[in-house]
Amino acid sequence: MKKGVVVLLFYLSYSYCFGQGNDQLFSRLQAISNKGTNFYNIDGIEITSTIINQGISKKNILKGAKKYGIKEEDLGVSDSLILQPNFYVFKSEPGPDGITQMTSYYFVENSDKMLMTVTFASLNKKDRFFERSFVQLLLNKSIPDSVYQSLQIDSINFAGRKIALGNQCYWMGVGNTQCPGHGQMSWSVHKDELEAREDVLNRYKVIKAKKNGRVLSEDTVNVVFEGTEVRAKKIIYDFKGLTSALVRMSGGQTLTVYFVNAPVRNQYVSCVMSFWNNDKVNPETGLPGLLSQVMKLKSETN
Repeated sequence: MKKGVVVLLFYLSYSYCFGQGNDQLFSRLQAISNKGTNFYNIDGIEITSTIINQGISKKNILKGAKKYGIKEEDLGVSDSLILQPNFYVFKSEPGPDGITQMTSYYFVENSDKMLMTVTFASLNKKDRFFERSFVQLLLNKSIPDSVYQSLQIDSINFAGRKIALGNQCYWMGVGNTQCPGHGQMSWSVHKDELEAREDVLNRYKVIKAKKNGRVLSEDTVNVVFEGTEVRAKKIIYDFKGLTSALVRMSGGQTLTVYFVNAPVRNQYVSCVMSFWNNDKVNPETGLPGLLSQVMKLKSETN
């Protein structure tokens, strides 16, 4: 009886807190679908979902779970607040400068009696209620087509604004676009300023700690990001060893990286933007073409 009450309370809470706010959630959600796997990004959380045409069993899970480092002894827990048969695995991996990579895995039987695998990956945060709720959205097939962006980029939805890019750019991940010679930017849409600020800080720490390069300089500069004047962290990054040799073969030497969080259309965006020293810079913005679509440098004398 106690378990039934807990499940009922969860679904009442889900309906009120999550179901009623789906429009806001979907306005932050970005997605790409590729060869049967769906990739999502929201609030700095990277989510992957795929369906395997097999029933749910430890044997079938382990066939595809080797890449996750999951072993049979890890499959001893289920999430009792998800009604469908399921297994739940959580792993955390400490990183540099107080960063912890947190990953949750849900292996759930869907309505077609097939195995659905959902992973949630994030830095320094974990929201079990959100994870369960998102799994339920997937099980109910409630994710709207409008959040999915085409694999072939001619434009992107940047936090509610359509930006035309032509056919020179491609996806490096969800909310991660690269335009050769014109820069790269990776962004996530958040529900509040604190999350956006922490996401930018965590991503800065991860890049700074990488072993294949070093930060030559760092500064804080004035920028105008989507019409809002904010301060951005700027670093110039150099590469070492084999990576350095490969970079120089492509004509580049150093990478300039900007870390920004700002209010954008009643939400908050965290964004990491970068370009090579030999990329073409727009003199009006002080940045290459892709970055110029969302930001310009602001003179200290303005």
